Amino acid sequence: MRPRHMELDLTDLADGVYSTAQMSALGHGDAALRRMVRVGALTRPGRGWYATPAADDDAVEAARRGGCVSCVSALRKHGFWVPPGYHELHVRPSRHNRTKRRDFCSTPGGPLPVTTSLDPVPTALVCAAQCMTAEDWIIVTDSVLNTWGWTVERLRAELPQVNAKIETMLAKCDPRSQSGTETAVRVRLRARGFHVEVQPKVDEVGYVDLKVGRLLIECDSKLHHTSRENYLKDRRRDRKSLAQQLLTIRVTYDDVLYGWEETLADIRAVTDADRHRPRRKRRKSDS
Repeated sequence: MRPRHMELDLTDLADGVYSTAQMSALGHGDAALRRMVRVGALTRPGRGWYATPAADDDAVEAARRGGCVSCVSALRKHGFWVPPGYHELHVRPSRHNRTKRRDFCSTPGGPLPVTTSLDPVPTALVCAAQCMTAEDWIIVTDSVLNTWGWTVERLRAELPQVNAKIETMLAKCDPRSQSGTETAVRVRLRARGFHVEVQPKVDEVGYVDLKVGRLLIECDSKLHHTSRENYLKDRRRDRKSLAQQLLTIRVTYDDVLYGWEETLADIRAVTDADRHRPRRKRRKSDS
């Protein structure tokens, strides 16, 4: 029969690394924890942390460094897509860890308490605002807003800290965005002075990703391309939009991340010639 002190109910703590406070809340006092460490049921990767044998490697490493998984690493673990370029583990230190390490992430205000091995999304976003580019942060934040059905105002209220930089980026977020590619195109075009509509509804076409005058911009994913159903649907949408004198340009993830200058040049080829502007209907007296 398994000893009582080895019976851990940690079903709600998925990464396998728990603070002393969490263990205490589950009914495991100091004496029981010492016994579990002694028999190998738990290890102590860092001060104030306990880990099970199957614990998440990143959570264990964060505890060893004296903090928790945060910033872009936490956002990725919460299931949100993070643009490329953030491969290292991002760790936010606990208050009692006064060691100054270059690989620690920080928040814009004073240090926030570390209570779990994985930061919640609002805290991770505040931390990520210091590490990510503005565009990348807006991309992830758009995804959070769209996935959770939150408004920008709701998210702002949930963020533990907000500074001028975060406020500026929040003002550029939009919960209607359906993909990171769409967000990137919107942000880049608006930065160049384009008036961009997000998810407008077009008669006989339905909702489109972005609209600049008569130019419809659709941001397609790989899955979108490989689906025969979507292929046929898109051709019908393009035909219906063209019948209304609306032009359509389709861009992919690669077009935006690795070929933006060429993509922008193609968009400008339309807009610079004013082909994107709505045309005035001809009156009988004009003919």
